[in-house]
Amino acid sequence: MNRITQLFNIKYPIIQGGMIWHSGWKLASAVSNNGGLGLIGSASMYPDILRENIRKCKAATDKPFGVNIALLYPNIDEIINIILEEGVNIVFTSAGNPKTYTETLKKEGIKVAHVVASSKFAVKCQDAGVDAVVAEGFEAGGHNGREETTTLCLIPNVKKHIGVPLIAAGGIGLGSQMKAAMILGADGVQIGSRFAATFEASSHENFKNKIVELNEGDTQLTLKELAPVRLVKNKFYHNLESLYESGRNVEALKETLGRARAKLGMFEGNLTEGELEIGQVSALIDEILPVEKVFENLIKEFNEAKVDLTL
Repeated sequence: MNRITQLFNIKYPIIQGGMIWHSGWKLASAVSNNGGLGLIGSASMYPDILRENIRKCKAATDKPFGVNIALLYPNIDEIINIILEEGVNIVFTSAGNPKTYTETLKKEGIKVAHVVASSKFAVKCQDAGVDAVVAEGFEAGGHNGREETTTLCLIPNVKKHIGVPLIAAGGIGLGSQMKAAMILGADGVQIGSRFAATFEASSHENFKNKIVELNEGDTQLTLKELAPVRLVKNKFYHNLESLYESGRNVEALKETLGRARAKLGMFEGNLTEGELEIGQVSALIDEILPVEKVFENLIKEFNEAKVDLTL
């Protein structure tokens, strides 16, 4: 038992990322039932859909699970109220100031973790009173830090600056990578892309099949002028790149991005015009698996990873 398993009352220090269009109640409950911490991704849900997912998750597991909240979303107050009304015990926040809601949530006995991409913001999280910090490296899929700091560099640096439990994220899809992150100082890991390519993920089958086809170099961090995001290099991505070639016009980028572009790609399965968010570790994912098998592989790989090297 370590600080993360104690904090969240889980068997393994493995957290499933609260990814938009992937992380519904089926994925979250499956992860929790297999000994990790499942997270419902609220950022792609209307408030009533979130409430429904929380209730279905409660019915599908008697193990701890949580909700991931992107603090920049406009209906955040309504989301917070639903979490309080439904008795959610664990919340992971991101994309905003951790001071805004941490105290409110903790007063209700809720455990709070916040996602950051630098040691500077990790310290701010600790000062805001969070129970744990998720430090996410440049390799991660979806929205990412502007600093482009890799997980290998980020984790030991954050570890130097904070005392609360530390969760490593970004580029982790194998048990050996999980062990490496913990050797660097993490108490646990948050895994996104590997869980995106599972039968229980709520994303479209087209996108899951695309994930297992990806190779090194098939994703890229882009849209730094708006909100940095790692995308698959499809037709939509190349449309963005053509705008960069003609100058960094923020309004043109916004117009090309439009609305519901991520839903179009990941949930509706349009692989050419949709926004396809996934991490670099996708190059190591070669099949869609049930969550149970993902856990079996992670634990086996973790235990078999050799660390008794000497110089």
